[in-house]
Amino acid sequence: MVGRHEGIGVNSLPNRTNTAAGAAPRAWQRMLSGRRLDLLDPSPLDIEIEDIAHGLSRLARWNGQTAGDWAFTVAQHSVLVETLFVRYRPNASDKWRLAALLHDAPEYVIGDLITPFKSVMGVDYRTFEERLQSAIHIRFGLPAVLSTQLAAIVKRADRAAAHVEARQLAGFEKDETRKFFGQPRAVGNIKLSPWPPSKAKARFLQRFSALAGIASPPD
Repeated sequence: MVGRHEGIGVNSLPNRTNTAAGAAPRAWQRMLSGRRLDLLDPSPLDIEIEDIAHGLSRLARWNGQTAGDWAFTVAQHSVLVETLFVRYRPNASDKWRLAALLHDAPEYVIGDLITPFKSVMGVDYRTFEERLQSAIHIRFGLPAVLSTQLAAIVKRADRAAAHVEARQLAGFEKDETRKFFGQPRAVGNIKLSPWPPSKAKARFLQRFSALAGIASPPD
């Protein structure tokens, strides 16, 4: 079935248990595009980039605990990660740059849980996240699961972005930032200023359109 891959199946996720009245609880979310995304069995056919961009542009990183007039959104973070990914892999094709841009795309459904809370949530959360990420990849012509090497570069760029955000926006001290996020290279000239949601959405869609070979809509 489209959207499934070995190791991540319906049986590894919570069952649709019946309510006292005998009806299964709703396990789908309606998107502004009109799509209904099944949360237990997400289909690539129900995933739209506009829904992803809209959700990520209204989702705050660091639980909103950042400096500035606007929250630093996951959409802006995604653009930053793609920029850093190219610095670490200059010869990357647009296809793999797109994978970097979409690395946090599942958060348009599940939200941006901070890393410590993900650890508390455990395996079921991570299984669902991986399941949805695979469906998103298939929807946009990427492998359901990235190679270990490519995933490591995306993770490196993600960690470097977190380092910059922590230091410039989230109030981390220099030593504390290095302790938790390392000392990445190629980030010294990056200066962050949170974008308003409308700008974050537009920039995310522009990058998507450029990498996917689609004419981007006007601002």
